[in-house]
Amino acid sequence: MVESVPAEVRPIVEAAISVVREARPGVEEVAYDMKQPRSPSMMWKLVRFRTGGTNVAGVGCFRHHASLFFYRGIELDDPEGLLAGRGKESRYVTLRSAEEARRPAVAALVRQAFALPSK
Repeated sequence: MVESVPAEVRPIVEAAISVVREARPGVEEVAYDMKQPRSPSMMWKLVRFRTGGTNVAGVGCFRHHASLFFYRGIELDDPEGLLAGRGKESRYVTLRSAEEARRPAVAALVRQAFALPSK
């Protein structure tokens, strides 16, 4: 999966996946069955992470950056203002470098997302 991601964003994607794995060891990972989009404005969804059959977070990329998205992002406390998006429930963090993916605030959002009570 990650091997087919453009080289420019591969380190960012790998860092984002690592942040989720470290925040929730043993989390269930489900690869999206999606080919690289032809449009640069469309996200290439790569993997989602779930617990108890419920999707919690996911990682996708564009040509020059990656996104870490949260299925219940509107419920997260975001003191640093990292979350973006206008979905009914979801939000995402834009990651332009592996260092951005490794920020403590990003890991805090991941931990918080997995701590949300089941619906």
